[in-house]
Amino acid sequence: MTELKLSESRDLTRIERIGAHSHIRGLGLDSSLEPRDVSEGMVGQAQARKAAGVILQMIKDGKIAGRAILLAGQPGTGKTAIAMGMAKSLGLETPFSMLSGSEIFSLEMSKTEALMQAFRKSIGVRIKEETEIIEGEVVEIQIDRPAVSGAASKTGKLTLKTTDMETVYDLGAKMIEALGKEKVQSGDVIAIDKASGKITKLGRSFSRSRDYDAMGPQTKFVQCPDGELQKRKEVVHSVTLHEIDVINSRTQGFLALFTGDTGEIRAEVREQIDTKVAEWREEGKAEIVPGVLFIDEVHMLDIECFSFLNRALENEMAPILVVATNRGITSIRGTNYKSPHGIPIDLLDRLLIITTQPYSEDEIRKILDIRCQEEDVEMSEDAKQLLTKIGHETSLRYAIHLITASALNCRKRKGMVVEVQDITRVYSLFLDVRRSTQYLMEYQKEYMFNEASIVDGGDADAIHD
Repeated sequence: MTELKLSESRDLTRIERIGAHSHIRGLGLDSSLEPRDVSEGMVGQAQARKAAGVILQMIKDGKIAGRAILLAGQPGTGKTAIAMGMAKSLGLETPFSMLSGSEIFSLEMSKTEALMQAFRKSIGVRIKEETEIIEGEVVEIQIDRPAVSGAASKTGKLTLKTTDMETVYDLGAKMIEALGKEKVQSGDVIAIDKASGKITKLGRSFSRSRDYDAMGPQTKFVQCPDGELQKRKEVVHSVTLHEIDVINSRTQGFLALFTGDTGEIRAEVREQIDTKVAEWREEGKAEIVPGVLFIDEVHMLDIECFSFLNRALENEMAPILVVATNRGITSIRGTNYKSPHGIPIDLLDRLLIITTQPYSEDEIRKILDIRCQEEDVEMSEDAKQLLTKIGHETSLRYAIHLITASALNCRKRKGMVVEVQDITRVYSLFLDVRRSTQYLMEYQKEYMFNEASIVDGGDADAIHD
Protein backbone atom coordinates (compact mmCIF):
# COMPACT_ATOMS: atom_id res chain seq x y z
CA MET A 1 0.00 0.00 0.00
CA THR A 2 2.83 2.39 0.90
CA GLU A 3 4.57 1.68 -2.42
CA LEU A 4 1.42 2.62 -4.33
CA LYS A 5 1.13 5.95 -2.48
CA LEU A 6 4.79 6.77 -3.15
CA SER A 7 4.46 6.12 -6.88
CA GLU A 8 1.27 8.22 -7.01
CA SER A 9 2.93 11.20 -5.32
CA ARG A 10 5.97 10.87 -7.62
CA ASP A 11 3.71 10.96 -10.70
CA LEU A 12 1.88 14.02 -9.39
CA THR A 13 5.14 15.86 -8.80
CA ARG A 14 6.27 15.10 -12.33
CA ILE A 15 2.99 16.31 -13.87
CA GLU A 16 3.11 19.58 -11.93
CA ARG A 17 6.56 20.38 -13.32
CA ILE A 18 5.33 20.37 -16.94
CA GLY A 19 4.40 23.95 -17.74
CA ALA A 20 2.96 25.53 -20.89
CA HIS A 21 6.46 26.50 -22.04
CA SER A 22 8.62 23.89 -20.27
CA HIS A 23 9.69 22.46 -23.65
CA ILE A 24 11.34 25.74 -24.74
CA ARG A 25 15.16 25.53 -24.57
CA GLY A 26 16.09 28.59 -26.68
CA LEU A 27 15.20 30.43 -29.91
CA GLY A 28 16.35 27.59 -32.20
CA LEU A 29 18.72 29.71 -34.33
CA ASP A 30 21.97 28.66 -36.00
CA SER A 31 25.30 30.56 -35.76
CA SER A 32 24.27 33.00 -38.53
CA LEU A 33 20.97 33.76 -36.68
CA GLU A 34 18.89 31.83 -39.24
CA PRO A 35 15.92 30.00 -37.64
CA ARG A 36 15.94 26.21 -37.91
CA ASP A 37 12.62 24.59 -38.83
CA VAL A 38 12.23 22.74 -35.48
CA SER A 39 14.84 23.36 -32.81
CA GLU A 40 15.09 23.88 -29.03
CA GLY A 41 11.30 23.43 -28.72
CA MET A 42 10.54 26.24 -31.20
CA VAL A 43 8.47 25.64 -34.35
CA GLY A 44 7.64 28.10 -37.16
CA GLN A 45 7.49 31.90 -36.57
CA ALA A 46 10.71 32.17 -38.61
CA GLN A 47 10.57 35.97 -39.06
CA ALA A 48 9.75 36.68 -35.41
CA ARG A 49 12.48 34.33 -34.15
CA LYS A 50 15.02 35.86 -36.54
CA ALA A 51 14.14 39.35 -35.29
CA ALA A 52 14.36 38.17 -31.66
CA GLY A 53 17.78 36.64 -32.48
CA VAL A 54 19.06 40.01 -33.77
CA ILE A 55 17.81 41.68 -30.55
CA LEU A 56 19.48 38.91 -28.52
CA GLN A 57 22.82 39.50 -30.27
CA MET A 58 22.55 43.24 -29.55
CA ILE A 59 21.80 42.48 -25.87
CA LYS A 60 24.87 40.23 -25.65
CA ASP A 61 27.01 42.96 -27.24
CA GLY A 62 25.59 45.47 -24.70
CA LYS A 63 24.31 47.81 -27.45
CA ILE A 64 20.59 48.00 -26.79
CA ALA A 65 20.10 49.08 -23.16
CA GLY A 66 17.11 51.36 -22.67
CA ARG A 67 15.29 50.10 -25.75
CA ALA A 68 11.93 48.36 -25.89
CA ILE A 69 10.54 45.56 -28.07
CA LEU A 70 6.86 44.75 -28.63
CA LEU A 71 5.77 41.19 -29.49
CA ALA A 72 2.35 41.60 -31.12
CA GLY A 73 0.15 38.83 -32.49
CA GLN A 74 -3.05 36.83 -32.13
CA PRO A 75 -3.61 34.66 -29.02
CA GLY A 76 -1.73 31.35 -29.19
CA THR A 77 0.90 32.42 -31.74
CA GLY A 78 3.93 31.93 -29.48
CA LYS A 79 4.70 35.42 -28.09
CA THR A 80 5.49 34.20 -24.57
CA ALA A 81 7.38 31.23 -26.07
CA ILE A 82 9.70 33.66 -27.94
CA ALA A 83 10.29 35.66 -24.73
CA MET A 84 11.08 32.41 -22.85
CA GLY A 85 13.41 31.38 -25.68
CA MET A 86 15.24 34.72 -25.33
CA ALA A 87 15.56 34.16 -21.56
CA LYS A 88 17.01 30.66 -22.03
CA SER A 89 19.46 31.86 -24.73
CA LEU A 90 20.77 34.69 -22.52
CA GLY A 91 22.05 32.22 -19.92
CA LEU A 92 22.22 32.57 -16.14
CA GLU A 93 24.57 35.57 -16.07
CA THR A 94 22.06 38.01 -17.60
CA PRO A 95 19.14 38.92 -15.29
CA PHE A 96 15.69 38.15 -16.73
CA SER A 97 12.46 38.94 -14.89
CA MET A 98 8.86 38.32 -15.95
CA LEU A 99 5.77 40.30 -15.00
CA SER A 100 2.15 40.15 -16.09
CA GLY A 101 0.41 43.46 -16.81
CA SER A 102 -2.35 42.73 -14.28
CA GLU A 103 0.12 41.76 -11.50
CA ILE A 104 0.98 45.32 -10.54
CA PHE A 105 -2.65 46.01 -9.52
CA SER A 106 -2.67 43.18 -6.97
CA LEU A 107 0.43 44.21 -4.99
CA GLU A 108 0.41 46.11 -1.70
CA MET A 109 2.55 48.90 -3.16
CA SER A 110 2.00 51.63 -5.74
CA LYS A 111 2.01 50.68 -9.44
CA THR A 112 5.11 52.75 -10.20
CA GLU A 113 7.03 51.21 -7.25
CA ALA A 114 6.16 47.70 -8.49
CA LEU A 115 7.41 48.62 -11.98
CA MET A 116 10.57 50.24 -10.56
CA GLN A 117 11.34 47.10 -8.54
CA ALA A 118 10.79 44.97 -11.66
CA PHE A 119 13.15 47.27 -13.62
CA ARG A 120 15.88 47.03 -10.98
CA LYS A 121 15.51 43.23 -10.73
CA SER A 122 16.45 43.21 -14.43
CA ILE A 123 19.72 45.13 -14.03
CA GLY A 124 22.74 43.13 -12.88
CA VAL A 125 25.92 44.42 -11.28
CA ARG A 126 29.14 42.41 -11.57
CA ILE A 127 31.31 43.42 -8.61
CA LYS A 128 35.00 42.54 -8.89
CA GLU A 129 36.97 41.98 -5.72
CA GLU A 130 40.60 41.01 -5.16
CA THR A 131 41.21 38.44 -2.46
CA GLU A 132 44.23 36.53 -1.17
CA ILE A 133 44.01 32.77 -1.52
CA ILE A 134 46.25 29.81 -0.76
CA GLU A 135 46.03 27.24 -3.55
CA GLY A 136 47.87 23.94 -3.66
CA GLU A 137 47.81 20.14 -3.52
CA VAL A 138 47.37 18.53 -0.09
CA VAL A 139 50.43 16.40 0.69
CA GLU A 140 49.49 15.47 4.27
CA ILE A 141 47.01 16.38 7.03
CA GLN A 142 48.09 15.68 10.62
CA ILE A 143 45.52 16.23 13.37
CA ASP A 144 46.61 15.96 17.02
CA ARG A 145 43.62 14.99 19.13
CA PRO A 146 43.89 15.71 22.87
CA ALA A 147 44.36 12.58 25.02
CA VAL A 148 41.85 13.82 27.64
CA SER A 149 38.40 14.88 26.47
CA GLY A 150 38.35 18.06 28.58
CA ALA A 151 41.78 19.22 27.36
CA ALA A 152 42.51 22.02 24.90
CA SER A 153 40.93 21.81 21.44
CA LYS A 154 42.40 19.92 18.49
CA THR A 155 45.46 21.21 16.63
CA GLY A 156 47.20 19.98 13.54
CA LYS A 157 49.40 20.60 10.52
CA LEU A 158 48.55 20.86 6.82
CA THR A 159 51.24 20.34 4.19
CA LEU A 160 50.47 21.97 0.83
CA LYS A 161 52.58 22.01 -2.31
CA THR A 162 52.69 23.51 -5.79
CA THR A 163 55.05 22.41 -8.57
CA ASP A 164 57.59 24.96 -7.25
CA MET A 165 57.33 24.86 -3.45
CA GLU A 166 55.99 23.05 -0.37
CA THR A 167 54.89 24.59 2.96
CA VAL A 168 53.55 23.32 6.30
CA TYR A 169 50.70 25.35 7.90
CA ASP A 170 49.55 25.13 11.52
CA LEU A 171 45.82 24.44 11.85
CA GLY A 172 43.36 25.74 14.42
CA ALA A 173 40.07 24.09 15.48
CA LYS A 174 37.96 26.00 12.91
CA MET A 175 40.18 25.04 10.00
CA ILE A 176 40.24 21.40 11.11
CA GLU A 177 36.43 21.46 11.22
CA ALA A 178 36.26 23.04 7.74
CA LEU A 179 38.66 20.44 6.30
CA GLY A 180 36.55 17.66 7.84
CA LYS A 181 33.32 19.13 6.45
CA GLU A 182 34.77 19.28 2.92
CA LYS A 183 36.21 15.74 3.36
CA VAL A 184 39.66 16.94 2.27
CA GLN A 185 42.33 14.23 2.04
CA SER A 186 45.86 13.98 0.70
CA GLY A 187 45.93 14.27 -3.08
CA ASP A 188 43.12 16.88 -3.22
CA VAL A 189 43.79 20.27 -4.79
CA ILE A 190 42.21 22.96 -2.57
CA ALA A 191 41.88 26.75 -2.40
CA ILE A 192 41.65 28.55 0.98
CA ASP A 193 40.30 32.11 1.15
CA LYS A 194 42.56 33.89 3.66
CA ALA A 195 39.96 36.50 4.68
CA SER A 196 37.04 34.15 5.38
CA GLY A 197 38.84 30.82 5.86
CA LYS A 198 36.50 29.21 3.31
CA ILE A 199 37.87 26.01 1.76
CA THR A 200 37.01 25.09 -1.84
CA LYS A 201 37.84 21.65 -3.22
CA LEU A 202 39.02 22.11 -6.83
CA GLY A 203 39.48 18.39 -7.57
CA ARG A 204 42.01 15.56 -7.25
CA SER A 205 45.56 15.81 -8.50
CA PHE A 206 46.41 13.89 -11.70
CA SER A 207 49.41 12.38 -9.89
CA ARG A 208 46.95 10.48 -7.62
CA SER A 209 44.70 9.24 -10.45
CA ARG A 210 46.14 5.69 -10.24
CA ASP A 211 45.74 5.40 -6.47
CA TYR A 212 42.22 3.95 -6.70
CA ASP A 213 40.77 1.16 -8.81
CA ALA A 214 37.19 2.48 -8.69
CA MET A 215 36.07 6.09 -8.72
CA GLY A 216 32.73 7.89 -9.01
CA PRO A 217 31.84 9.70 -12.26
CA GLN A 218 31.84 13.02 -10.37
CA THR A 219 35.58 12.76 -9.52
CA LYS A 220 37.32 15.67 -11.24
CA PHE A 221 41.08 15.57 -11.91
CA VAL A 222 43.11 18.79 -12.05
CA GLN A 223 46.77 19.70 -12.48
CA CYS A 224 48.88 20.51 -9.41
CA PRO A 225 49.02 24.37 -9.24
CA ASP A 226 52.29 26.05 -10.19
CA GLY A 227 54.10 29.12 -8.82
CA GLU A 228 53.59 30.54 -5.32
CA LEU A 229 51.18 28.96 -2.83
CA GLN A 230 49.76 32.36 -1.84
CA LYS A 231 48.15 34.29 -4.72
CA ARG A 232 45.95 37.32 -5.27
CA LYS A 233 42.86 36.34 -7.24
CA GLU A 234 39.96 38.34 -8.66
CA VAL A 235 36.54 37.14 -7.51
CA VAL A 236 33.38 38.28 -9.32
CA HIS A 237 30.01 38.55 -7.51
CA SER A 238 26.83 38.99 -9.58
CA VAL A 239 23.84 40.71 -7.93
CA THR A 240 20.88 42.74 -9.16
CA LEU A 241 20.27 46.39 -8.26
CA HIS A 242 17.03 45.37 -6.53
CA GLU A 243 18.93 43.00 -4.22
CA ILE A 244 21.30 45.85 -3.26
CA ASP A 245 18.23 48.11 -2.68
CA VAL A 246 16.62 45.55 -0.36
CA ILE A 247 19.80 44.93 1.66
CA ASN A 248 20.34 48.67 2.17
CA SER A 249 16.74 49.62 2.92
CA ARG A 250 16.06 47.18 5.75
CA THR A 251 17.45 47.00 9.28
CA GLN A 252 17.99 43.23 9.06
CA GLY A 253 20.35 43.66 6.08
CA PHE A 254 20.70 40.76 3.67
CA LEU A 255 18.16 38.68 5.65
CA ALA A 256 15.50 40.97 4.12
CA LEU A 257 16.06 39.05 0.87
CA PHE A 258 14.57 35.95 2.52
CA THR A 259 11.64 37.66 4.27
CA GLY A 260 10.00 38.47 0.94
CA ASP A 261 8.20 41.55 2.26
CA THR A 262 10.30 44.34 0.77
CA GLY A 263 7.61 47.07 0.77
CA GLU A 264 8.33 50.44 -0.83
CA ILE A 265 11.98 51.45 -1.08
CA ARG A 266 12.78 55.14 -0.58
CA ALA A 267 14.10 57.15 -3.54
CA GLU A 268 17.05 58.42 -1.42
CA VAL A 269 18.28 54.83 -0.86
CA ARG A 270 18.21 54.17 -4.61
CA GLU A 271 20.01 57.44 -5.38
CA GLN A 272 22.81 56.59 -2.93
CA ILE A 273 23.15 53.10 -4.45
CA ASP A 274 23.23 54.48 -8.02
CA THR A 275 25.95 56.97 -6.99
CA LYS A 276 28.01 54.22 -5.35
CA VAL A 277 27.63 51.88 -8.35
CA ALA A 278 28.66 54.74 -10.68
CA GLU A 279 31.80 55.26 -8.51
CA TRP A 280 32.64 51.54 -8.67
CA ARG A 281 32.22 51.61 -12.45
CA GLU A 282 34.67 54.50 -12.78
CA GLU A 283 37.17 52.72 -10.55
CA GLY A 284 36.78 49.52 -12.58
CA LYS A 285 35.43 47.59 -9.56
CA ALA A 286 32.01 46.92 -11.08
CA GLU A 287 30.24 46.67 -14.41
CA ILE A 288 26.55 46.98 -15.24
CA VAL A 289 24.84 44.05 -16.98
CA PRO A 290 21.58 45.29 -18.57
CA GLY A 291 19.12 42.39 -18.34
CA VAL A 292 15.65 41.89 -19.77
CA LEU A 293 12.26 42.76 -18.28
CA PHE A 294 9.36 40.94 -19.96
CA ILE A 295 5.86 42.34 -19.40
CA ASP A 296 3.12 40.06 -20.74
CA GLU A 297 -0.41 41.41 -21.42
CA VAL A 298 0.98 44.97 -21.53
CA HIS A 299 -2.44 46.38 -22.57
CA MET A 300 -3.54 45.78 -18.94
CA LEU A 301 -1.26 48.66 -17.78
CA ASP A 302 -2.88 52.08 -17.45
CA ILE A 303 -1.84 55.54 -18.68
CA GLU A 304 0.20 56.29 -15.50
CA CYS A 305 2.23 53.07 -15.99
CA PHE A 306 2.87 53.90 -19.65
CA SER A 307 4.09 57.40 -18.67
CA PHE A 308 6.41 55.79 -16.09
CA LEU A 309 7.80 53.35 -18.70
CA ASN A 310 8.44 56.26 -21.08
CA ARG A 311 10.50 58.06 -18.45
CA ALA A 312 12.23 54.92 -17.07
CA LEU A 313 13.51 53.90 -20.53
CA GLU A 314 15.45 57.18 -20.75
CA ASN A 315 17.45 56.33 -17.61
CA GLU A 316 21.07 55.36 -18.33
CA MET A 317 20.68 52.21 -16.19
CA ALA A 318 17.56 50.88 -17.92
CA PRO A 319 17.19 47.20 -18.91
CA ILE A 320 15.90 45.94 -22.25
CA LEU A 321 12.10 46.00 -22.07
CA VAL A 322 10.18 43.29 -23.93
CA VAL A 323 6.38 43.63 -23.89
CA ALA A 324 3.71 41.38 -25.44
CA THR A 325 0.06 41.93 -26.33
CA ASN A 326 -2.67 40.20 -28.33
CA ARG A 327 -4.96 43.26 -28.66
CA GLY A 328 -5.77 45.19 -31.84
CA ILE A 329 -6.95 48.81 -31.81
CA THR A 330 -8.41 49.22 -28.34
CA SER A 331 -8.82 51.76 -25.51
CA ILE A 332 -5.79 52.85 -23.51
CA ARG A 333 -6.64 51.84 -19.96
CA GLY A 334 -7.45 54.90 -17.83
CA THR A 335 -8.48 57.05 -20.85
CA ASN A 336 -11.24 57.20 -23.47
CA TYR A 337 -8.74 57.21 -26.34
CA LYS A 338 -8.19 54.27 -28.67
CA SER A 339 -4.73 53.27 -29.85
CA PRO A 340 -3.07 50.29 -31.62
CA HIS A 341 -2.46 47.47 -29.08
CA GLY A 342 -3.89 49.70 -26.30
CA ILE A 343 -0.48 51.44 -25.98
CA PRO A 344 -0.10 55.27 -26.25
CA ILE A 345 1.43 56.46 -29.53
CA ASP A 346 4.44 58.15 -27.84
CA LEU A 347 5.46 54.82 -26.24
CA LEU A 348 4.66 52.83 -29.42
CA ASP A 349 7.09 55.11 -31.23
CA ARG A 350 9.92 53.85 -28.98
CA LEU A 351 9.12 50.17 -29.58
CA LEU A 352 10.65 47.86 -32.15
CA ILE A 353 7.61 45.78 -33.15
CA ILE A 354 7.91 42.03 -33.88
CA THR A 355 4.72 40.40 -35.17
CA THR A 356 3.78 36.72 -34.88
CA GLN A 357 1.67 34.89 -37.48
CA PRO A 358 -0.93 32.10 -36.99
CA TYR A 359 0.56 28.58 -37.23
CA SER A 360 0.00 26.44 -40.32
CA GLU A 361 -1.46 22.91 -40.04
CA ASP A 362 2.01 21.39 -40.53
CA GLU A 363 3.48 23.57 -37.73
CA ILE A 364 0.61 22.67 -35.38
CA ARG A 365 1.42 18.98 -36.00
CA LYS A 366 5.09 19.54 -35.07
CA ILE A 367 4.16 21.46 -31.91
CA LEU A 368 1.75 18.68 -30.86
CA ASP A 369 4.56 16.13 -31.41
CA ILE A 370 6.83 18.12 -29.06
CA ARG A 371 4.07 18.49 -26.43
CA CYS A 372 3.25 14.74 -26.55
CA GLN A 373 6.94 14.05 -25.93
CA GLU A 374 7.08 16.63 -23.09
CA GLU A 375 3.94 15.25 -21.41
CA ASP A 376 5.13 11.65 -21.96
CA VAL A 377 2.04 10.65 -23.97
CA GLU A 378 2.21 8.00 -26.69
CA MET A 379 -0.25 8.73 -29.49
CA SER A 380 -1.07 6.89 -32.72
CA GLU A 381 -0.58 8.62 -36.10
CA ASP A 382 -4.35 8.75 -36.77
CA ALA A 383 -4.98 10.36 -33.36
CA LYS A 384 -2.25 12.98 -34.00
CA GLN A 385 -3.78 13.71 -37.40
CA LEU A 386 -7.23 14.24 -35.82
CA LEU A 387 -5.75 16.41 -33.04
CA THR A 388 -3.91 18.52 -35.66
CA LYS A 389 -7.21 19.03 -37.55
CA ILE A 390 -8.92 20.05 -34.28
CA GLY A 391 -6.04 22.48 -33.51
CA HIS A 392 -6.26 24.02 -36.98
CA GLU A 393 -10.06 24.47 -36.85
CA THR A 394 -10.33 25.58 -33.21
CA SER A 395 -7.11 26.73 -31.53
CA LEU A 396 -3.67 25.33 -30.76
CA ARG A 397 -4.18 25.80 -27.00
CA TYR A 398 -7.40 23.76 -27.06
CA ALA A 399 -5.62 20.92 -28.93
CA ILE A 400 -2.72 20.95 -26.41
CA HIS A 401 -5.20 20.77 -23.51
CA LEU A 402 -6.73 17.62 -25.03
CA ILE A 403 -3.38 15.71 -24.92
CA THR A 404 -3.35 14.95 -21.17
CA ALA A 405 -7.14 14.53 -21.05
CA SER A 406 -7.05 11.91 -23.85
CA ALA A 407 -4.08 10.16 -22.15
CA LEU A 408 -6.15 9.83 -18.95
CA ASN A 409 -9.07 8.46 -20.97
CA CYS A 410 -6.71 5.95 -22.63
CA ARG A 411 -5.39 4.84 -19.21
CA LYS A 412 -8.97 4.40 -17.96
CA ARG A 413 -9.75 1.91 -20.77
CA LYS A 414 -6.41 0.12 -19.97
CA GLY A 415 -4.84 1.23 -23.27
CA MET A 416 -1.15 2.00 -23.86
CA VAL A 417 -1.38 4.32 -26.89
CA VAL A 418 -3.86 7.19 -27.33
CA GLU A 419 -6.20 6.35 -30.22
CA VAL A 420 -8.80 8.32 -32.24
CA GLN A 421 -11.59 7.11 -29.88
CA ASP A 422 -9.84 8.82 -26.91
CA ILE A 423 -9.57 12.12 -28.79
CA THR A 424 -13.22 11.87 -29.89
CA ARG A 425 -14.33 11.15 -26.32
CA VAL A 426 -12.57 14.17 -24.75
CA TYR A 427 -13.58 16.37 -27.71
CA SER A 428 -17.22 15.61 -26.90
CA LEU A 429 -16.65 16.19 -23.14
CA PHE A 430 -14.80 19.54 -23.38
CA LEU A 431 -16.11 22.31 -25.63
CA ASP A 432 -13.95 24.75 -27.53
CA VAL A 433 -14.87 28.48 -27.73
CA ARG A 434 -16.83 28.18 -31.00
CA ARG A 435 -19.05 25.27 -29.83
CA SER A 436 -19.53 26.86 -26.41
CA THR A 437 -20.68 30.13 -28.03
CA GLN A 438 -23.02 28.21 -30.32
CA TYR A 439 -24.52 26.46 -27.29
CA LEU A 440 -25.01 29.83 -25.56
CA MET A 441 -26.79 31.21 -28.63
CA GLU A 442 -29.19 28.24 -28.69
CA TYR A 443 -30.00 28.35 -24.98
CA GLN A 444 -29.47 32.04 -24.25
CA LYS A 445 -33.00 32.51 -22.85
CA GLU A 446 -32.22 30.03 -20.06
CA TYR A 447 -29.28 32.16 -18.79
CA MET A 448 -29.42 35.19 -16.53
CA PHE A 449 -28.44 38.74 -17.59
CA ASN A 450 -28.23 37.81 -21.26
CA GLU A 451 -27.77 40.74 -23.61
CA ALA A 452 -26.85 39.06 -26.92
CA SER A 453 -29.32 39.62 -29.77
CA ILE A 454 -30.87 36.47 -31.25
CA VAL A 455 -28.99 35.50 -34.40
CA ASP A 456 -30.69 33.37 -37.06
CA GLY A 457 -29.38 29.82 -37.12
CA GLY A 458 -27.33 30.34 -33.95
CA ASP A 459 -24.22 31.26 -35.95
CA ALA A 460 -21.39 31.85 -33.45
CA ASP A 461 -19.38 33.88 -35.99
CA ALA A 462 -22.12 36.51 -36.12
CA ILE A 463 -21.44 37.64 -32.54
CA HIS A 464 -19.57 40.93 -32.38
CA ASP A 465 -18.39 43.02 -29.46
